[in-house]
Amino acid sequence: MDAEELRRFRRSLLAWYDRAARDLPWRRTHDPYRIWISEIMLQQTTVVAVIPYFERFLARFPTVQDLAQAEEEQVLRLWEGLGYYSRARNLHRAARVVVEQHAGEFPRGVETLHDLPGVGRYTAGAIASFAFDERAPIVEANTQRLYCRLLGYASDPKSAEGQRTLWQFAEDVLPSKQAGRFNQALMELGATVCTPKSPDCESCPVKAHCRALAAGLQHAIPKPAVRPETTDVTHAAAAIRHDGRWLLRQCGAEERWAGLWDFPRIELAPADAPHSKGALTAARTLRARRAVEQGVARLTGLSIEAGDLLHQLRHTVTRYRIRLLCFHGAIRATDVAPTASEEARIRWVHPDEFSALPLSMTGRKLAEVVQGL
Repeated sequence: MDAEELRRFRRSLLAWYDRAARDLPWRRTHDPYRIWISEIMLQQTTVVAVIPYFERFLARFPTVQDLAQAEEEQVLRLWEGLGYYSRARNLHRAARVVVEQHAGEFPRGVETLHDLPGVGRYTAGAIASFAFDERAPIVEANTQRLYCRLLGYASDPKSAEGQRTLWQFAEDVLPSKQAGRFNQALMELGATVCTPKSPDCESCPVKAHCRALAAGLQHAIPKPAVRPETTDVTHAAAAIRHDGRWLLRQCGAEERWAGLWDFPRIELAPADAPHSKGALTAARTLRARRAVEQGVARLTGLSIEAGDLLHQLRHTVTRYRIRLLCFHGAIRATDVAPTASEEARIRWVHPDEFSALPLSMTGRKLAEVVQGL
């Protein structure tokens, strides 16, 4: 765009934003802490899903100092259900960095913000522009799609060339003043008008500047990402009760759902319980039970006897479609004492205590099942 076209583009976009902007809780503040929390929560999560989590999280941790002083387990419990739990662990780590290295004050510069755990280039720019009105470009899912259509960029936006092109465009269109408001307007336009499958081009305030629309390519741009193939897997868990309490295990740092509590759980070999089949044969059920017994011994140091199939769940995690089989389990009379490291990761929990612990999504569902037994 030349200078005159760029002025018209900015003026049209901001006038539309004044009329159409959604009233979102994180837009009512310039507090970098609250903006940071919202931006991390919004990664790969919808606005509708985030709002109640955002409000509960800030009610419990109203300041960065409160978050830094919390136990990780408390943070994960409030995050439970949002998924991508590394975001919550990085939030906790970053809060401690802000308190310990920046005296509890959020750094203003994009580069310093980028150094915080879990803060990427986009998030750093969002905090800098929304909280401090710095002229910081942003490229995320909604603006990436918007920029591709405005530029008529038909190549892969995720490629190195694509990212250079889009970040440069994001830099070029920013005004020298009110950069935060302008970035919010770009994101709002991408989220509500320039949508992935059915862009509302007639209502777009900047349609006169859109090369994709001019060429009739708004439905073909941006180039769709190649979806990874979905893999079917089968997991098995053991619901083990002893003296009115159930055995839970905390997932390790190297495991999926790290830091969360779950019923002891393993992945089964496909021959034991194929995901695509319905009922388990007697032979496969027996093999699955033996695998559970061996898995529980490996994970907890305890010797159990796996019993009947209690419950089945199906869920999807990234590119995995998981069938989860949950078996009853009982401690053998000749149980083996866990090692110190294993014992630190297991806990016998009364059903009344389930609500206080951060559980995996399926762990929470299984907890509801066993509470009725």
